[in-house]
Amino acid sequence: MKKVKITTEFIKLDALLKFASLVGSGGEAKTFIQDGQVLVNGEVCTMRGKKIRPGDTVSLGGKEVTVE
Repeated sequence: MKKVKITTEFIKLDALLKFASLVGSGGEAKTFIQDGQVLVNGEVCTMRGKKIRPGDTVSLGGKEVTVE
C-alpha cells in the first residue's frame, strides 16, 4: 500500500489518482471513475469531485493508496 501526503484539508478524487500516479491523465481518471473501477474506503465511487481526506484509502486496479 502506497501512502500519499497532502498538505490541504482534502484532495478531489480525480486529482488524487493523477497525483498518486495511478492514472496518466485527467481523462483517464474520469473514465475509470465513471466506469465504477475506483474504490474509496472499499466502496465504489463514481463522483470525480469526491473529497478525499487524510485516512481515506483509494483503490484502482489492485493498487491501493492511503492519504496522510
